[in-house]
This record gives sequence, C-alpha cells and structure tokens, in this order.
Amino acid sequence: MTTTALITGANKGIGHEIARLLSERGITAIVGARDEERGRAAAGRLGLPYVRIDVTDEASVAAAAKWIEAEYGSLDILVNNAGVAGGVGVPSAGDAQAFRDVYETNVFGVVTVTNAMLPLLRRSPAGRIVNMSSELGSISLALMPGSPYWDANFAAYNSSKTALNMITVCYAKELMDTPIKVNAANPGYCATDLNGHTGFRTAEQGAAVAVRLATLDADGPTGAYLEDAGPIGW
Repeated sequence: MTTTALITGANKGIGHEIARLLSERGITAIVGARDEERGRAAAGRLGLPYVRIDVTDEASVAAAAKWIEAEYGSLDILVNNAGVAGGVGVPSAGDAQAFRDVYETNVFGVVTVTNAMLPLLRRSPAGRIVNMSSELGSISLALMPGSPYWDANFAAYNSSKTALNMITVCYAKELMDTPIKVNAANPGYCATDLNGHTGFRTAEQGAAVAVRLATLDADGPTGAYLEDAGPIGW
C-alpha cells in the first residue's frame, strides 16, 4: 500500500529536503509549490510527483485536493511548510496590511490547506499533520532577556508562528479521537531563502524533525511543539 505525503512550499529549502527524506523512506512525497516551473523542476530532480498549490488561493488548494484524490484516493501525511518572513520588525514599524500579508500564508494558508486535505487524511489509517513553526513563535523564549530570542523581535513573523502553534493545538484537540496526529515542528535557524541563507543549520537538518513527526507511531504525541532535542516551551 502506497503511503502518500503532501509538502507545501517543497520546491526549495526545508520543504524540498522534507520531500527528499520522506521519499528515501519509500513514501510518495508530493512536491507542492505555487510556481509551476520551479515546482516541476524540483519534483523532476527528486523523481516525485508535483501538484500546483498556492496556499493563499482557495481555488488552487481545492484543485490540489481534487487531484490528490483522483490520483491516490487518500492522503497519509500533510506537511504545512510554505511560509513567508515579511518585512515587519518591531510592531510600530509595520501597518496592519503588512501583518495580514504574513498571516495569509503562515496562518490562514495552513487552515485552508488543512481543511481541504482533512477528508483525504481521514481515509488514512494513521494520518499525520506537521505544521512548520519556529522557535521565534515561543512566547517563553521571546521573554528571555539577553537571549537571541529577545533581540529577534520580528512582530509579524513571530506572532504568526505563535498563532500557528495554537491552531496546531486546536486541530489536535478536534482530532484527538481519530488516528490523526497534529504537531508543530521547529526546524531551527536554517540557511534558506527565508533568511538570506544566514542560518547556521542546513535545510536537511531542519527537515529531520518534520520527517520524524510525519512518521510517528501510534503512541507518538499530538498537540506538541517539538524540535530535535524535544519539546519547546510555548
């Protein structure tokens, strides 16, 4: 029986590595990307299927879900990886629209994709949803004076990941009585286009925690916020 996964934003960076690592486990990892040329190129390099999906476009998401259903009948793993950083630093430096632009992808896009894919995930004997968060979404870390998290006061991005963490918990609670597990993953500070490749971890290192959560056994956690070393303080 084929195990299927959809990874959004998988044409590059951490998403690309998640698709590659899942594929190495024998999973049919569908490369999801909004740019068709780049998405097809990435899928071709990996020898994996591609589906166009723009997480901010409900019609695109619905079309992707319809295609997956037609091709595979169900979905076992969803990795909500697509994300944007935005240009807002301290909150007074950005207007509400700048916040909305970040939330459209990092928060509302996750809800749109998850809701569209849930009927397919419910057909899986062990559905898994992984939301790619960040340590910058941790309120407890943000309030540590003298730490790197104190100085990284990126209001739009950080708060979008905090919101994503709560959404993760809400889905986990809703689906508690089903085989579906929903968790938030912190990849760490990885060198990707999102940060101008300033991170000290590789995309492959960042992908590892997502792959672990995507392939959890039945006794694995749900509603958790995890990194390589274990749980992170909310």
